[in-house]
Amino acid sequence: MVSSVPTLDLVRRNLASHEPVLLPVEGKRQAAVAMVLREGEASPELLFIERAHHAGDPWSGHMAFPGGRVESADGSARQAAERETLEEVGVSLGVADYLGRVDDVQGHAAAAARDMVISAHVYQLLEPSELVPNYEVQEAFWFPLAGLLDDARHVVHAIDLPGRGARFPGILVGVPERHVVWGLTYRFLELFFEIVGRPLPPRWHDFG
Repeated sequence: MVSSVPTLDLVRRNLASHEPVLLPVEGKRQAAVAMVLREGEASPELLFIERAHHAGDPWSGHMAFPGGRVESADGSARQAAERETLEEVGVSLGVADYLGRVDDVQGHAAAAARDMVISAHVYQLLEPSELVPNYEVQEAFWFPLAGLLDDARHVVHAIDLPGRGARFPGILVGVPERHVVWGLTYRFLELFFEIVGRPLPPRWHDFG
């Protein structure tokens, strides 16, 4: 069953009135991602990337939004998200509409991210843009919001952690076992859908 799918007009209105929770960043590293939307045939679509596989990278192979660490040359976390999006998938957000920001998230799953604050910035592309993945990206594609809200796509994602296995809520957006949104990216989706009034089912309590 698919709950009512938010329109881009609804997304725009709700983000405009949303006051995001901003976490303190003093003494911490920062990262930023871009949640890029476009109008699709059946519903608005969201841009995802599958990160390339690299040894020693805690996010190797993960489904994610374009983004990365905030560098000293970046004027802000938002500028970092825009720079990373251009580098990773060749999409310029300079001509996109900036719709707003969801709440910050504290990294915790991987040791490399425990002292990191991640922000997510939401955009709407107004013109078609070709996706040109760089070496950091295995694949990039658009996926409809209707599919993200489809209960049939909500899965259990199992991973191996040192000394134990772990299970997380996930959303299948492509090839089973490979294109599953979970972890940090899943959390940003939860926050986004809460803002637009179409919350995902509360599933974390099943995985404690």
